[in-house]
Amino acid sequence: MSNPDFWNNKETAQATVAELSACKNVVEPFHKIAGDVENFEVLAELAEEEGVESDMIAEAESESSRIEEALDKLELVSFLGNEFDKNNAIISLHAGSGGTESCDWANMLYRMYMRWSERRGFNVEILDLQKDDVAGIKSVTVVVSGEYAFGYLQAERGVHRLVRISPFDSNKRRHTSFAALEVAPEIDDNVEVEIDEKDLRIDTYRSSGAGGQHVNVTDSAIRITHQPTGIVVTCQNERSQHKNRSTAMKVLRSKLYERQRAERDQQQKDAAGPKEDNAWGSQIRSYVLHPYQMVKDLRTEEETSNTAAVLDGDIDKFIEAWLRGSRENGR
Repeated sequence: MSNPDFWNNKETAQATVAELSACKNVVEPFHKIAGDVENFEVLAELAEEEGVESDMIAEAESESSRIEEALDKLELVSFLGNEFDKNNAIISLHAGSGGTESCDWANMLYRMYMRWSERRGFNVEILDLQKDDVAGIKSVTVVVSGEYAFGYLQAERGVHRLVRISPFDSNKRRHTSFAALEVAPEIDDNVEVEIDEKDLRIDTYRSSGAGGQHVNVTDSAIRITHQPTGIVVTCQNERSQHKNRSTAMKVLRSKLYERQRAERDQQQKDAAGPKEDNAWGSQIRSYVLHPYQMVKDLRTEEETSNTAAVLDGDIDKFIEAWLRGSRENGR
């Protein structure tokens, strides 16, 4: 970075700065904790010398708890060592069958992830948003930009189930709704993903918008279907059809790469021998709002009765439990 020509290539320079920042975010906390431990050892010796009546006992206990919490956070980052864990994340939410009820649930999950991203200081860019005619959303695709965004959000991949009294049912009956979350790392052009143009069906359509001076009156939105896999990506956040196509292709490359990676992982699991069937299929978590309050992750058994906090983006406990469990299982 001290090279005078460093900023001649802005894109390469920014990538280097980001890489340096990622390294610092691991190394600097490590050195700080190492220093804190040395200071704690001195504090503990003084507290021991002064005996149980010393105020230093309480200070040492407080410092011990603080260091333990910092170590837990540093350990969690150490779990995020796979190739694309530090990358941005492309997430797509899809409402399950069930009409408006499921679309409303998809919208609730969308808000949950936006609140989580906001708390982390991550940026969110909406690429495509399909609203339901009555309430909620049919689907949404966004890019969550921030360090280890994919590493954390991959823990949320799967089907999410909601049980509640439906606000759309005049008889106040209990309904079960489903929504699925897809997560892929945002990858750059250096990662090779073969895409044959003959396998693509590209459609253009008019972007949906709020109207007024920002209404899009041209067919600039892009839908790309990768016919061999059935993967469909759409982008309508730019007024330029060319920019939307470029972004959609980038998303398609990321999703195809993630699909190939998942297939390789599955082949390795199959080679290792049969596993016990999971009766819940791809469902990862249940959110029960009636007749009791409970959010439970079906993979890790992590649970909480504070459903309001979870739906407001407080999902770190579930992500951390999955990361720790994945490390123990040899992820």
